[in-house]
Amino acid sequence: MAEPADRPSTAGQRLGAPESFGVSTLEPGLRPQAAAAAAAGGGRHVSIRVQMLDDTQEVFQIPQRSPGKVLFDQICVHLNLVEGDYFGLEYTDQRKMTLWLDLLKPTLKQIRRPKNTILRFVVKFFPPDHTQLMEELTRYLFALQIKRDLACGRLICNDTSAALMVSHIIQSEIGDFDETQSWQHLLHNKYLPDQDAIRDKITECHRKHVGQTPAVSDYQLLEIARRLEMFGIRLHPAKDREGTKLSLAVAHTGVLVFQGYTKINAFNWSKVRKLSFKRKRFLIKLRADPAQNAHHDTLEFAMASRDCCKIFWKICVEYHAFFRLFEEPKPKPKPILFTRGSSFRFSGRTQKQIIDYVKDSELKKVPFERKHSKVLSNSSVSPQSSSFRSQVPKESAISVQVVDQPDSARLGHAPESNGSKELAAAAAASANGFHDIPAAPGSDPPPSRQNHNGSGSAFLNPDSPGSEDSPVGGPHVVVNGNGPVNGQGSGCAGILGPGPEGQQLSPLTSPLLTDAGCIRNDDEEEARRKKFPTDKAYFIAKELLTTERTYLKDLQVVTESFRGFVGKGEGFPESLKTLISSSYDPVHKFHQGFLKEVEQRLAQWEGRSNAHIKGDYQRIGDVLLKNIQGLRQLTVHLQKHSECLVELERACRSNRKVEALCRDLEQQRVCYLPFNIFLLRPLHRLLHYKLILERLCKHYPPTHEDFRDCRAALADISEVALQLQGTMMKMENFQKLLELRKDLTGIDNLIIPGREFIRLGCLSKLSGKGLQQRMFFLFSDSLVYTSRGMTPSNQFKVHGQLPLYGMTIRESEEEWGVPHSFTLFGQRQSVVVAASCAAEMEQWVEDIRMAIDLAEQSSSQNADLLSTSLTDNKLSEDGGAELESEEELCGSRSSLERQGHRGNTTVHVCWHRNTSVSMVDFSIAVENQLSGNLLRKFKNSNGWQKLWVVFTNFSLFFYKSHQDDYPLASLPLLGYSVTVPSESENIHKDYVFKLHFKSHVYYFRSESEYNFERWMEVIRSATCSASRSLPSTRKDLY
Repeated sequence: MAEPADRPSTAGQRLGAPESFGVSTLEPGLRPQAAAAAAAGGGRHVSIRVQMLDDTQEVFQIPQRSPGKVLFDQICVHLNLVEGDYFGLEYTDQRKMTLWLDLLKPTLKQIRRPKNTILRFVVKFFPPDHTQLMEELTRYLFALQIKRDLACGRLICNDTSAALMVSHIIQSEIGDFDETQSWQHLLHNKYLPDQDAIRDKITECHRKHVGQTPAVSDYQLLEIARRLEMFGIRLHPAKDREGTKLSLAVAHTGVLVFQGYTKINAFNWSKVRKLSFKRKRFLIKLRADPAQNAHHDTLEFAMASRDCCKIFWKICVEYHAFFRLFEEPKPKPKPILFTRGSSFRFSGRTQKQIIDYVKDSELKKVPFERKHSKVLSNSSVSPQSSSFRSQVPKESAISVQVVDQPDSARLGHAPESNGSKELAAAAAASANGFHDIPAAPGSDPPPSRQNHNGSGSAFLNPDSPGSEDSPVGGPHVVVNGNGPVNGQGSGCAGILGPGPEGQQLSPLTSPLLTDAGCIRNDDEEEARRKKFPTDKAYFIAKELLTTERTYLKDLQVVTESFRGFVGKGEGFPESLKTLISSSYDPVHKFHQGFLKEVEQRLAQWEGRSNAHIKGDYQRIGDVLLKNIQGLRQLTVHLQKHSECLVELERACRSNRKVEALCRDLEQQRVCYLPFNIFLLRPLHRLLHYKLILERLCKHYPPTHEDFRDCRAALADISEVALQLQGTMMKMENFQKLLELRKDLTGIDNLIIPGREFIRLGCLSKLSGKGLQQRMFFLFSDSLVYTSRGMTPSNQFKVHGQLPLYGMTIRESEEEWGVPHSFTLFGQRQSVVVAASCAAEMEQWVEDIRMAIDLAEQSSSQNADLLSTSLTDNKLSEDGGAELESEEELCGSRSSLERQGHRGNTTVHVCWHRNTSVSMVDFSIAVENQLSGNLLRKFKNSNGWQKLWVVFTNFSLFFYKSHQDDYPLASLPLLGYSVTVPSESENIHKDYVFKLHFKSHVYYFRSESEYNFERWMEVIRSATCSASRSLPSTRKDLY
């Protein structure tokens, strides 16, 4: 008897089914498959007829109660098809509607009349690149699908493409060109609706394929078809709001809109926030785009019926899951009492799992029969073999394109709202953060290129031989002799490839750029480190270099981007242009020279020039002293920067064109922060020089040759910073009030002399409806509470104002039974609020008490902040509150990690992360700006990616390199915690810190202990809110 290893490969073995070599205990005449099926389905079976892609029909026996997956697995086993998840089973129901068989539901509950219904085994998911299909059998089945689509008129293209594709089909069926045979074959076979008109073109193309094997013909056919706009497109008729007839379709890239056979719009998955339907209306909700108006956020299409909407919604869910997720979505837990929303989900392996499984498994190539081919071919040629590579064009060389994504770009199923089924985009990222990389660098595969000339109405349900009304005696019928299949892992769809562990995530993605950086080899990284000096002074000097590079880029926003932008528009005051240019150009020019000197000194220090041999260049104090003395001469220009900010604000208030220009400038990617912050950068930079010199003086012993220069430079910069301290504090407060005015609606006079901003954050306010989330803003004279509104810019709508003059505060946790609550007693009303934790409550109470003391010391009460209309209405919390719907809240949270930084203000981050920040925190953030190279790794990846990272304004901004003009992604850090990885996380590298927020984890690796400590220090300053008193802390900064 042959050994098990020598036995011929069966379909079950090839697909990973377990094989038993033990003694059978079955009753005589009872087959193993039937026994398993009997256990699952009560012993009764039903025959299901399936039409294959080669037009043959097969009959499969399945248990009556078995789900659709049992039938699908039998088909895959019968075909020896490993990549079966690209395919599906469709059928036509009694309403003449084409449906996909749900693999999770019982087959007979979907097919009411199995004897009169023929299922069709067809391609369901069309990948963007045919090289992702690893097996020849899969490519052959795809070629048969293209052949069918051409014949029924579904695949529209021009005559040249059609003739070329048909020529490849004929080459695979009859072989090399023979004039008589080719003409006869074309006469007896219909490949195109208008085939006779281009018969000469077909034969002319066929002449050129001499020696081409059927496998190569299939490959070339797919190469041509994938470039067509209608490749894999199944049109679903719809109408827009104006009643214009359109068609909707879904592809690997997202949802497409067609007019006739012309694509007129496309909604990429990364831009789609949610897909839903309500009755006959199909809704596409997009992520907020600051460049567009709010009415563009939701698109509505009318379809023929609710069932049509549901059919299209389901295939959208499946397409998104198949091409964008790592693994099959997990089922939602069953509700105890009531059900809300649809329980439908994608079933089967995702494309990533298929690719990983085929790559990791050494599958034995099994020959298969080409039904329509008269050519003998070796069907066991691997797509990776050298012979196969030599047969395909060079531009089509096989490269597996992995389609995956970060947490923030995934789609999940949201609860049903008012009876509509919803597809909620990025459910996993609802709390992660605001980060929508301009689909940059794109996570979706490139869209297929356009190549068509057709027009006409949508061809939704072409008549096919597999319809319900087809005669049973039509095509040749072959009964599958294998009988029912034991579903115990033998089916193709049941084999799961490796999960996302160890795989690189793609951007959001995600949020953070996958191909934005390069994956570094660890050995190369260690060797590179050993070349650099180990002196701490070197790393302090390097911090000076990296932050100076970022500072110079920020100055260019004012001196180059702003100047070029306002130069294109009309109406910008020439006097203001001159003021800004004369104040910032000399500073920019000076720092260009300073940066060159620092770069040269670091190159000498690292030994990248011969000058280090003399030993006089391992210091930085002399360079700093020289340039800070030069910077003192620019004090007159630095003093004008506050005037620039005030005059720009005055021009924006008096001239709408100037306001529109500044608003448009802030929408540019290079302006990654509010423009006013860039105007204050030169004043902030003085603090950075002071802190760097303090660290150098602390590090050096008094006898060091660099100590004297550093101490002298520190004295000079301290004098300049002290001279500008008052201006800096006023301008920081003024800039913060300007920024808050953009975020608030319902306030007339926020910016008045003497008003200071103290704290903003999220608190829960107790009202007649219970605890409601509100955003509170504490100023030196009043406390304002708001809720997030529905305006295009998601401004916060003011609900009430509490003057601080005469206010008292009392902790009231026991009184109301609400944890961390306290009551504010004002002269006109009292408010009960609750913080998220004890630390938050302590910070709010401390700051409010300090603000009350400041208000009591003031001789007069300031005017109300609120507009007249809001004051007159008395701001009824129950009646006037514009509450946010659950679905809008869910959608807005999915955008926390994105490049669209206008929706990424500190106010919005605090709202979503349920936290607060004070003016002290903003001042510390100004002090703790940092930039440099870091290696970044996701939780489920094993490669480290080098990125240029800038920390500012409570966020990390990510670049490919320091030469980039704008960031590719950002990560707001409020609410995150920074720690060191534990042993169980298997991060066996030095200088690694971990950022963690709920389920989102990122690892960052620095090049030295000094850099590691600095990154930990500055990130902690953003993630841990300060609770120190305002006056003393701000003095300590200077």
